[in-house]
This record gives sequence, structure tokens and C-alpha cells, in this order.
Amino acid sequence: MPAYSPPLKDIAFVLHDLLDVERRPIPGYGDLDRDTTGAILAEAGRLSAEVLAPLNRVGDQQGCRLENGAVRTPEGFRAAYDAVRAGGWIGLDCHPEDGGQGMPYVLHTAVSETFIAANMALNMYWGLSHAACSTIRAHGTAEQRATYLPPLVSGAWTGTMNLTEPHCGTDLGLLRTRAAPQADGSYRITGQKIFISAGEHDLAGNIVHLVLARIPGGPEGVKGISLFIVPKFLPGPDGSLGARNAVTCGKLEHKMGIHGNATCVMDYDGATGFLLGEPHKGLRAMFTMMNEARLGVGLQGYALAEAARQVAGAYARDRRQGRAATGAAEPAAAADPLIVHPDIRRMLLDQKSFVEGARAFVLWGAVLIDQAARGGDAAAHGLSSLLTPVIKGFLTDKGFEATVSAQQVLGGHGYIEEWGLSQFARDARITMIYEGANGVQALDLVGRKLGSDGGRHIMALIAEFETTLADARARDATMPGFADPLAQALADLKAAVGFFMEHGPRDPDAALAGSTDFLHLLGHACLGLMWTRMAIAAQDALETGGEDRTFLAAKLDTGRYYMARALPATALHRRRIESGAGPVMALAADAF
Repeated sequence: MPAYSPPLKDIAFVLHDLLDVERRPIPGYGDLDRDTTGAILAEAGRLSAEVLAPLNRVGDQQGCRLENGAVRTPEGFRAAYDAVRAGGWIGLDCHPEDGGQGMPYVLHTAVSETFIAANMALNMYWGLSHAACSTIRAHGTAEQRATYLPPLVSGAWTGTMNLTEPHCGTDLGLLRTRAAPQADGSYRITGQKIFISAGEHDLAGNIVHLVLARIPGGPEGVKGISLFIVPKFLPGPDGSLGARNAVTCGKLEHKMGIHGNATCVMDYDGATGFLLGEPHKGLRAMFTMMNEARLGVGLQGYALAEAARQVAGAYARDRRQGRAATGAAEPAAAADPLIVHPDIRRMLLDQKSFVEGARAFVLWGAVLIDQAARGGDAAAHGLSSLLTPVIKGFLTDKGFEATVSAQQVLGGHGYIEEWGLSQFARDARITMIYEGANGVQALDLVGRKLGSDGGRHIMALIAEFETTLADARARDATMPGFADPLAQALADLKAAVGFFMEHGPRDPDAALAGSTDFLHLLGHACLGLMWTRMAIAAQDALETGGEDRTFLAAKLDTGRYYMARALPATALHRRRIESGAGPVMALAADAF
């Protein structure tokens, strides 16, 4: 049966042995010593394993109920939410003047992994509040920050983002929700939004909706979109809750997964809203929230894979089936455990090597965000922007694949609900769709991010590869199996970038036909980069007397597996990119 154990040892290895966080010259990082991060992560892990995880299946089975316009969350969710609030977890990295603890984003990211893996649907109720806080802090007035941030940071209120409408999703230039100006400076918001996560619920006293709408007379398309704060209850001057606003949940969506989270159709019937940021600049403000949410979704992708692989690994060690091909591994038993069979080990290593590489990738991405936000590093901001669609798109594609692989390890039991693997797969499936479908992430990567600032950021990333490759080359004798695969992946990456530079300007279809392949090529290459760096850290620890030699040796073996078995996928993606648009665009539309 599902039982989640937070991977605290591996998180600590990434934070301290790989990223060396306490020695980085980033404001606040000096406080991230092993004892501090260890204590915080241990408590987060306890909350995840003992409070959140036991409710995961409850949420999946019960779902949410809409009763007379009010949403009732599953049994136990309110008490668990209150426990998260009481621990101050929602505001872990939020600004102290808003009631937060001011810790770095990288620590928030590490903690969030354990919460998501334990109960993704429940975590979503406060997950978007964090992004709403960032948006209001970046674009709100002093009065808006004072009114909304303290209760959002404390969890007394939660936040949402409202973009999609029944007739438009990705193409926000088509949205119809209107914002009519009022004499008092407020606006009347009228329209309907769909797919709104945590749009209505019974966990917090108020819900702060951030809503995209059009002010009459503004430009057409995306240039005429503005962003508004639309609270469920209008706050008074002292922050107390006043009148109920004209925003209601008209329907709960019946979904494939994340049943414990209320995905709502929200109806705005002349609701009072307040402009956030500048008129007609709403999409730019909303991207503050969307970019953070996309990193969070990438985190969901590998966190669910971690939870699923734990179940699969335990099952493979316990379940007996057949004999090892080389002879009985346990002759006294009626059969050998599944773990002796090469194909079972292949599936488990696919999962393990992906999850551990993804963890390193996401936490490195969080360091880049801190480096940009806390240290004012423009280069780190550019690199983070380049990697955001890769983190979101690649990690959720592969994360879903890993949950299905974990399900396969259990055979028939993987298809039975009580074992939990079905839920992990169903929950993981949404991560490839929301916050910008992965095909859109690929188009953004190739169409916008790759050439931004004259290609400066992709060249900076390539320089990171070359530095790590040189370090790995110097260690070939003691650390074989890393330098050559990384060199080949880097060659494939350079060739793909060169193809886009040569063909993209005169034949956009040739570039965009290969966009998803490039997202996966770059994703695999980045995990290869992470694995090479982790191998160097593990080898250094072994050579300097690292205490947990079994853990360090396993890190090297897992890394070699990824480099030998997963990283060669870059060659396949390169060949597909270089085939151009012809095979993709040749078939007539009516032949599909």
C-alpha cells in the first residue's frame, strides 16, 4: 500500500554536497547550514508523512462537493491545512514585513517537494497563494500589499489565478471578460473563467482571485488585457471581511485526477475588482505568477514520480516471481523477488535516475532564482528564464512516464486502486497540461527563449556544460562513464541550436516542428549535466572520507545508468530536429 518517506538524505546531498548552498554569496544563504536545513526539512518531512500523505487517498476517493454555491473539501483536509498554517510553512520564503520567514526560495522548493509528493491536491490550495503573493508584491500598490499580503502569507486567505475562458486557453488575446471602470476607482468584473484551481473551498476565510479582463476602449489582443484583484469577500479598511462579492462557483469540473482539489468554473457578475499594476499590462503582471507556477508544476512532475517509485521499489523487493536468469538468488524461498529481474531493475532505475536528476535540476533552478532576486544577477535571471519551459515541460512529461513505469512494476496490482499507483498516474497527467501545455512550453523555448538577448543565455548554458565536461575529463580515471556521454549530449545540443539558427529565420515551421524534440534534448542534457556534477560531488566525498559510502556509491552507479541508458536520447531528438518540417507538414489537413 502507498507509504511515503521523504527523501531527506538525497535532498541534503543536493543542497550541500552539490549546490554548496551555505557558501554561495547570495543574501540569506549563509543561514542555510546543514543543521538548519536538516531541522526544517525533518519537520516538513514529518508533517508530510504523518499528516498529509494519509489523506491523499481520502481526497482521491471523496473528491470535493458543491453545495448551494459552497465547496466542501474532503474529510481531514481542513485540519491538515490548519496544521500547515500553524507551522508557518506557507510563508517560509515570503517577505518578513508581510509575516513571512524570509528564507531563500531554494529551501521553500525543497520543502514543497515533500508536501507535493505526500498530497498534491491538498498542497495546491496554498501553492497558488505563494504565486499570488509574489505577483501582488511585485505589482501592487502599498495599500494592496498591506491589505492582501499578510493574510495570504499566513494562510488565513488563499489566492488563485484566473486566465482561461470557455472559448480560449493559450490564446489569451481572445478573452472576453470585461472590467468596467467605476467612479470610486474600482472596476466591475463580468465574465466566466474555467479550470480555476482552488477557486472555491472551505479551508480559508477568503479567496483572492487574480483575474485577467479587458477595460473597454483598450487595445485588441493581448495588449489590451489588464489584471485585477477580485476577493471573494471585500476587505474593510481594518482588514476585516465585509460584503460577499459577486463571484461564485457555478460548477466543479469532474476530472481524471487531483480529485481532492476543487477545479472550478467561476462566474463574475459585476464583481468588484481592483486594478493590479498598470492598465493593459496585465499579461506582464500575470507572468510573474505564471512563471513561478510553471516551476512549481515541474516540481510536481518529479515529486509524484518520487512517491510512485517508492511504492514500486518496495513492491519489487517484496513480491516474489520466478527465478533470476543466472540461477536462484534465494534458493530456500519458493521464488526470487522481482528485483532480481533485469527488466524490473531497468524500470526502477529509469525512475530513480530521473527523479534524482530532476531534483538536482529544480533545486539548481531555485538557486538561480534566488541569485537573480536576492543578488540582482541579471545573467542568473536570463538563465532561469531559459530553463523555465524545460523544467515545466520536460520534467512533467518524464514524471508522468515515471509514474506509469512504477505502475507497470506492480503488474495487475498497479491497476488496482488500493495500491495507489493509479492515483499517482492520474494526478501526474494534469501537470503536462495546466500552466501552459507542454507543446506551448516547447514553442516558447524555441520561438522566444532560445534567441532572447541575442542567444546570450543558451551560450551561457553551453559554457556551464563545457566547464563541467572539463572537470569530468580530468577525473576519467577515478570517475569513468560520465565525460564521454556528456560530451556527446553537448555536441547534439550545439548541433540542434545551430540548426535553428540556420533554418529558423527563413523557415519557421522547420524550427517549430522540432520544438518538442529540442525541449526533450535540452532536458536530457541538463539532467546529464546534473548527474555529472553529482558524480563529482559524490566522488570527492568518497575520496575525502565521506561517512555514508553506500549512499555515495549508489549515487555514482545511478548516475552511470542515466548517462549510459537515458542520455543517448539526445541523439534521437537531434536527428528528428534535423529532419525539418517536411515530414510534419506534408500531410493534407483533411487526411488526418
